[in-house]
Amino acid sequence: MRRSPSAIVWLFVGLVLTGCGTFTSTLRSEDALPPATVSDVEPVAVTPPAAEVPTITTTTDEEVAALPRSNAAEAPVTPSAPIIVAQATADPGAQNDDDEYDPWESFNEKMFTFNYNLDKYLLKPVARGYRAVLPEQAQIMIDNGFSNITWVPRFVNSLLQGKWEGALREVSRFVVNSTLGFGGLFDAAKTGDLKPSREDFGQTLGFWGAGPGPYLVMPFFGPMTVRDGIGRGVDGAMNPLNYFIPFFFDQLGMKIGETINDRALNYELFQGVEETTIDLYSSVRHFYLKRREQMIKE
Repeated sequence: MRRSPSAIVWLFVGLVLTGCGTFTSTLRSEDALPPATVSDVEPVAVTPPAAEVPTITTTTDEEVAALPRSNAAEAPVTPSAPIIVAQATADPGAQNDDDEYDPWESFNEKMFTFNYNLDKYLLKPVARGYRAVLPEQAQIMIDNGFSNITWVPRFVNSLLQGKWEGALREVSRFVVNSTLGFGGLFDAAKTGDLKPSREDFGQTLGFWGAGPGPYLVMPFFGPMTVRDGIGRGVDGAMNPLNYFIPFFFDQLGMKIGETINDRALNYELFQGVEETTIDLYSSVRHFYLKRREQMIKE
């Protein structure tokens, strides 16, 4: 059956929306964005501590002669200022680019700019209109519902990493929210301090010793490494929505809705970051890789 040109256009728009939604949701979920502070762009001057100035006193010749010669030899006066200045010139907080393996940087930068512009000129305006017609509480309920449905990957990865408490917490959250939370629309489990885990298959691979591989940015996707890209594919295969909703266009429609809703809830993403960060690409890469490393160790 041939599809009309309008259907093809809407299919393309839907794929673009879900793609750039993946880009923004990854930045949000992984805390990859640098903090929007002035200190990101203004170098912090390191002021060395003032060298202690010895007190000069006048003594008579008799007092000098009375001093033990061994003590005078044991207390030579050495200038400490050059050492302090040398230490001050070293920046202990400098970013170590050697730890950020980015052999495809030229390609990645172009894809980052492409994804960023898609979000800025397409997804964000759509989310602005969505916010105008749907109250924030309704947006939160929709987000809770999607989070409740997609609990399986978090549960499985908690088991694979031996985090039994996290796996039990995911099961408990699903049961409580599916019943008391009216199908997951309300996060009733939070009253019992049952916080969701944040485990994924990329973390599982890292937990078992797999290296991150090169840093990678693909069109319509957020920042990742080769390891995390493989992990996303495995997590997607565990998503229950792929089995309960077998038809592609139905899945696409739900994904579009989830994407727009998520972007509306995080409308201020990138707000002020562009103006306060000199190199947004490098900053996002740095914060993403460091955050992923931290999550694997947690």
